Amino acid sequence: MLDHSSRPVVTHPLTEMLRGLKIEGVDYVRCRMTEPWGLVFPARPKAQFHFVAERGCWLRTLDNAWVRLEPGDAVLLPRGAEHALASSPDAFPAPVENCQFEPVCCGILDTCSGGNSNGEETVLFGAGMTFNLDSQHPLLLMMPELMQMHELATDEPAIPHLLEAMTSELALDRVGAGGMLTRLADVVAAALIRNWVEKGCGSDGWVAAARDPGIGRVLAAIHRDPTRDWTVEALANVMHASRSAFALRFANVVGQTPARYVAQLRMREAKQWLTRDRLKIAVVARRLGYESEAAFSRAFKRIIGAPPSHFRATLTAASGGERPGSTAP
Repeated sequence: MLDHSSRPVVTHPLTEMLRGLKIEGVDYVRCRMTEPWGLVFPARPKAQFHFVAERGCWLRTLDNAWVRLEPGDAVLLPRGAEHALASSPDAFPAPVENCQFEPVCCGILDTCSGGNSNGEETVLFGAGMTFNLDSQHPLLLMMPELMQMHELATDEPAIPHLLEAMTSELALDRVGAGGMLTRLADVVAAALIRNWVEKGCGSDGWVAAARDPGIGRVLAAIHRDPTRDWTVEALANVMHASRSAFALRFANVVGQTPARYVAQLRMREAKQWLTRDRLKIAVVARRLGYESEAAFSRAFKRIIGAPPSHFRATLTAASGGERPGSTAP
């Protein structure tokens, strides 16, 4: 019997991206607004997500155009661009920070505002969130400033049920609502991104490379196991090509050499481990297979532009000392 255990299981690179895509540092807001009302959401260093639970509203986009949002619609601004929501395009939006927010449950803040206290309420769910991907990740860099979910239910039949579940969690104020909303938002955000890619998010760059049958297999393998010591020969084997043919094909499709791509990905992962997971430099160096902390630090600075000690010092100063996660296992 043949032993296939050593053969890599190759999937689509987007599958590997979405498999590890998580939402972190989420802050939730429930807005109950009566007409006339309008809110301006300033630019933030987080992605911003809105879901219309009851009644409809209008969204002012980046080019100052107004778009109607119906109940069940959602929008995602991956890079947190400034925008506005209002009861009508004629409303005069006020800064959202002027609202008074009160905690209702499980990390969810609530605000009531608007002009007519007896009018019908529009209920919105908003969240600021951070993706657990480096800001220079090719997928995040290619995302548009605004992603709208109007027709997503047709392509993703489960989405209406997920959004209904979000509405229920907001209304019931049950224990654990914050955790439930986080998990639901994970799935909705991943569905938005997948739909964007499948609808033709771009004909060049990283997505074009991911769609290439041979290079796509290679990218999936790299992203599934970035800590592996990937040589050009090993990557060529994934593509079932010679070393020279693979290297030329990869450079033409991706726009950089295989070694450069792998090095950038590994150091972006290292930065995440240092800043998000607060691991010690020596731990990260060992995880990536470096024999010395000094060798890792040189490679890190060459790719990221600053030594890993810079990020460690910044974290230590911000927290007032070492954090539990920074200790070696």
